[in-house]
Amino acid sequence: MGFVHLHCHSPFSFLDGGSQLEELVRTAAEAGMDALAITDHDNLCAAVDFRRLAEIHGIKPIIGVEFTLQGGFHLVTLARGARGWSNLCALVSRSHLKNQRGQPRLDPGWLEELGEDLFAFSGCRCGEIPSLLLRGEKSQAKSRLHFYRRVFGKRFFLEIQPGFLPGDRMLHSSLHELARETKTPMVATNNVHYAQKSDFWVHDLLICVRTRTPLSKPDPARPLNAENYLKTPRTMRRYFRHIPQAIRNTERIASECAPLPPFGENHHPSVNLPPGASSQGHLRRRVYEGARWRYGRITPEIEKRLQHELGIINKMGYADYFLLVEDVVRFAREKGIRYLGRGSAADSAVAYCLGITQVDAIARNHLFERFMSPERGEKPDIDIDFDARRRDEVIKYVYDKHGADRVARVATYQTFRGRSAIRDLGSVMEYPPEEIDALAKTLPAGSRAGDCRHLIESLPEFVNRRDSDSRWDGYGKLLSAVEAVGGFPRHLGTHLGGLVISDGPLREITPLQMSGGGEVISQFDKGGVEDLGLIKLDILSLRTLSAVDDTVCEIKTKEPDFSLDRVSMDDADTYRMIGRGQTVGVFQLESPAQRALQARLQPSCLEDIICSVALIRPGPIKGDMVEPFIARRQGDEPVTYPHPLLRPVLKKTHGVILFQEQVIETAVRVADFTPGEADRLRRVMSHKRRGGEMNELRALFVCRAQQRGLEEKVAEEIFSSIEGYASYGFCEAHAAAFGSLAYKTAYLLCHYPAEYYAALLTNSPMGYYPPNTLCTEARQRGVEILGVDVNASGAKFRVEGRNIRISLAQVKGMSEEALQSILRAREESKFSSFDDYWRRTRVDRDVTENLVLAGAFRRLDDNRRGLLWRLPPEGGKGGLSEPREGIEDFSRWEKAQWERRILRIDTDGSMFGLLRPRLQGMGVMTVRRAKKAPDGRRVRVAGEVVRPHRPPTRSGRTVVFFCLEDETAMIDVTVFSRIYAEYGHLLFSPQAAFLVVQGEVQRRGRGVSIVAEKIFAPSET
Repeated sequence: MGFVHLHCHSPFSFLDGGSQLEELVRTAAEAGMDALAITDHDNLCAAVDFRRLAEIHGIKPIIGVEFTLQGGFHLVTLARGARGWSNLCALVSRSHLKNQRGQPRLDPGWLEELGEDLFAFSGCRCGEIPSLLLRGEKSQAKSRLHFYRRVFGKRFFLEIQPGFLPGDRMLHSSLHELARETKTPMVATNNVHYAQKSDFWVHDLLICVRTRTPLSKPDPARPLNAENYLKTPRTMRRYFRHIPQAIRNTERIASECAPLPPFGENHHPSVNLPPGASSQGHLRRRVYEGARWRYGRITPEIEKRLQHELGIINKMGYADYFLLVEDVVRFAREKGIRYLGRGSAADSAVAYCLGITQVDAIARNHLFERFMSPERGEKPDIDIDFDARRRDEVIKYVYDKHGADRVARVATYQTFRGRSAIRDLGSVMEYPPEEIDALAKTLPAGSRAGDCRHLIESLPEFVNRRDSDSRWDGYGKLLSAVEAVGGFPRHLGTHLGGLVISDGPLREITPLQMSGGGEVISQFDKGGVEDLGLIKLDILSLRTLSAVDDTVCEIKTKEPDFSLDRVSMDDADTYRMIGRGQTVGVFQLESPAQRALQARLQPSCLEDIICSVALIRPGPIKGDMVEPFIARRQGDEPVTYPHPLLRPVLKKTHGVILFQEQVIETAVRVADFTPGEADRLRRVMSHKRRGGEMNELRALFVCRAQQRGLEEKVAEEIFSSIEGYASYGFCEAHAAAFGSLAYKTAYLLCHYPAEYYAALLTNSPMGYYPPNTLCTEARQRGVEILGVDVNASGAKFRVEGRNIRISLAQVKGMSEEALQSILRAREESKFSSFDDYWRRTRVDRDVTENLVLAGAFRRLDDNRRGLLWRLPPEGGKGGLSEPREGIEDFSRWEKAQWERRILRIDTDGSMFGLLRPRLQGMGVMTVRRAKKAPDGRRVRVAGEVVRPHRPPTRSGRTVVFFCLEDETAMIDVTVFSRIYAEYGHLLFSPQAAFLVVQGEVQRRGRGVSIVAEKIFAPSET
């Protein structure tokens, strides 16, 4: 006689499951169980991954939910079949959407409508019936049992669990008696919350996080022992040897449950189909209309490519998907909303003809199979970026078009990261809050929880502090805990732009709940909704598009016929600017690594920009693709090809395999692979898989190449060549989509710097650099930054002549209400005095104080201290005090500090200008002067540290890069590992705002940087 665990919690019970899902499944399989049920609290988030893992480990997945009822009681349910799955989805959705967010409650009355095809158990001690029995209310318990028996019939079971808690003996006796009196079957469970007994401490710790309970204090939610682990069938049989039918029932229930959820069924909605038309036929018609729009004449080459793509799209059943995406972008075009189709979708000529992407896949010879392949069988994924300010219009259109009951946002599973784990666990483990906060802030942003121990034990900013602070010795337990929860889901989040759309009510296909932002979301992430046969649209936002739109609108006020789509893609001035590395603010080309690359590469065509987008990525850098590419592009190294057959494939990348599409095309040309087979090869190589699959593909590649006349040795060499680069290659289609936008933003910066930088500043935060850096760069181009002015500044940064006026919205604390109050009053007439402003606006004291400190009234009265004196006391209301004579104003230095603090902008560079005499006394030169120094010259510069970061390097050693900015310019600084070990604590401490760097000037191409030898704070001299 076997046993199946039918009441089991995964980590998707969110802070109530102490083992990873895979560990639970693997443990069940190793224990010899044929099946396992996952019954998480009020959600089905684990269902898709659980089904996949169960198939891998050869056990049957049973999907269930432990619902929270009104009154806080629990009820365990399992889906028997497809109808049961649908009912579970509907019940989960109702329990969330009809109650306050975060407090799902199931009304038992709903079960009379939606209880079909479900098993139900009375639950643990928190179940309604067990709770009543524990309180001695047997008649009420029997009454509730009759209700559940009426709803579920023989599919309702009284649940019994091993007795390890006070009162369990009495509870078991009462359950036995109730079962005998009502002839209700019993089922044995263990209310599993972790795989092994040794995982109990993790479960307990997570519950403390959920309940915000310190480890030293008790809480009713905390478990009293470590018995809720996934016990073996033998152990469970021993516990329940006196009621073997409760064990047998687990197998009977498991045998009656179908393996769910029912994946693969198509739930695609039809869009704009004319009467009697099919999706396939309508898509073909729209594609050919688009082809005539794009090409004018449909050549045999275009015809062949379109027929090929349409054949694959129709075969895979995605005609509806393409029509849906086309409908969305058509709406955007009609409304004048800028958008950019990107990713591997730019490998598709169909997408280009439908207006989804702007990359001509035929002209660029992109391979469609990188995007869609029957052999791969994966669903197509089209990512579209929209103007960030208007993306919500697009999302609203989708909801209006398809109905709110058929559209929802896609979820994300927010896992414990390094910083969040340190804060959450450190709090319940009762470390001092200030220590935990400092520790978390010093961790690199985005660090994985599992990497925290290594980082803290190796990074200089931690090592130096640990050596000087004995308290750091006590962090061992915390780091062990952080490692243990690494990768655990912390809570459900909302995908940035993913929408799921169905052909019927979503609540019957996927469980729904309310997000923190008030939107209805599926409980599945993007992979899960696609596995359920649902269409996912990625409607993303890109602030760059907002900045581009603002720039173009400003240009059109002076040049009405200007069109960004008609600018020359071969503008010499633009390429010269890029070649000087002057690309701060240029989309995709502004990072220090990109600016250094452009100064060496000297791009002269769009193809160079596209390659640049792909080159500065972790993969190509680690794969040593950058240096060979530059050397060959500059003629310092001969361009060679592994075989003459590959010349057409690798010519545009100078013999370097840079793009994933080149791997596919190599396999097609050399070994006669089908495009789908070649993409499978690319994917296997990209994931660095070894062993049987790789050896099989190598043998097939060499055999096919020999059949085409290549020698075995040559075929082996070609395979090894592409194998070495494939894992680092980038998607060419994506690079092409981004490369075009990168060039156009560079064109705007080159020819319209004031308009472009004003737009970037209005749409900040975006890009790589803070507002002050953008202002410094603007000044290098002759654009002055004009201070905020209550009579001249608007809601956006605006262009005045060739200068930029800081916006009122940039003032710290400025609310939309306060902003509109100022603008409305100013429409009547400009403010004549500070009193006039105070009388005619409804701006509170705090915002007005910031306006004063930022210098917004300088043209009315620039005695800022005097104006502050006139304001009513904090929290007070009423009129201004009368002006008072003799109040001494702030010093120039104090004014500069206040402006920087409130605006995040040093308006005229005066902060550094005022420090300059002192810096000169320390032997510090300006950055502008240092950039003119010859190669190898040792210099000392000072400035603000901008974006220190530690990107991956080919050697694997930690190298820090940052920018140092003063009032004259900005320069890149490189800190190699030895220097980083000594000074890293300065770079990544909260006080690392202003530093002095001593080092050697390094010139590479037209780029200049400093290799640091010493770093210190000005106060150290």
